[in-house]
Amino acid sequence: MPLTAWTLLEDFTRILSSLTVKERSVISRRIGMNGPRETLQEIGDDYDITRERVRQIEDVGIQKIGRIVKSTPLASIQDLGKEIVMLHGGLVTRNTLINAIMKDLKMNDYSSESIIDIILQSDFGIQKSKPQLGTRTYFHLPEINKKLVDSIHKEAVKALKKKGDIMEVSVLYDAIKVNLFPLFGKIETLLIDSTLDIFLDIVKGEEKFIGLEKWKILNPSTLKDKTIYVLKKRKEPMHFIDITNTITEHFRSPVKVSTIHNELIRNSEFVLIGRGIYVLKDWGYKDGTVLDVILEVFQKAGGPLSKEEIMNRVLKTRKVKETTIYMNLQNKKYIERVGRNLYQAKSTNQ
Repeated sequence: MPLTAWTLLEDFTRILSSLTVKERSVISRRIGMNGPRETLQEIGDDYDITRERVRQIEDVGIQKIGRIVKSTPLASIQDLGKEIVMLHGGLVTRNTLINAIMKDLKMNDYSSESIIDIILQSDFGIQKSKPQLGTRTYFHLPEINKKLVDSIHKEAVKALKKKGDIMEVSVLYDAIKVNLFPLFGKIETLLIDSTLDIFLDIVKGEEKFIGLEKWKILNPSTLKDKTIYVLKKRKEPMHFIDITNTITEHFRSPVKVSTIHNELIRNSEFVLIGRGIYVLKDWGYKDGTVLDVILEVFQKAGGPLSKEEIMNRVLKTRKVKETTIYMNLQNKKYIERVGRNLYQAKSTNQ
């Protein structure tokens, strides 16, 4: 007979009846079987015992459940849980695991989720992580130790900070494998991927890129962040209308052209390089007029340049018409012609 939310509750209640009164009460209150979920502190205050003592009672009760479950239909939940953990490389976040089990069992009620959590915790073949700031709770095989998990995270953060930008997932994972091989041997891609799901400071985007959460690039919330995201994804200059349309389409949230244009104008991260065309300053572009760019070209050249050379160099950083560049070359206040087709910046001493 297939498991249902009702049979799950019946079987679990029967198992709880085999525990001591206090063990049964603590576990029931922790998962909210007869009311809201309660913290260790709340239960401890009620019994006039410490939080740690409540935890010990809960752990002993869960161990007893683990021995009893093996002879009940609920053992199938443990078998399914272990199979899913293995499919994720030996580690998976709690929510991913429980959601997968509930989907397989066609359950969707809150009480079933809490009961499944306890049943998984009681399995001696998998382990549940302890609460830790900056992480999601996860289940793992016994051989996946905390040192390996923390080392994968540390290598990922180090590589991302060194690059200072998002990376392709495959590139980052290959670097982690190479750097950690001397310590842990071969590490599977699935394990690295699942491990980085644990940490809140790591964000993945569209199954291809990965970055730090504080950059707000792969999980953008403001219009500025979304504009940066779109430009980085396209990797080329874009007109502000194209940027607006792409944001609307990708994030499925209509935005006005004028609003995006204002964001581009008022934020220093963006550089106007042509008529309505913007790039990211991080790409090596600088603010300034076409004349400013020409003067910088002269400065870097250290001598006169032909009109063609000037055109080519300016067009690498500005999307403008050649006639615009030529007209700026006629600015006798800043530029002088020193040959038939040679120009240079006018000396400030003249």
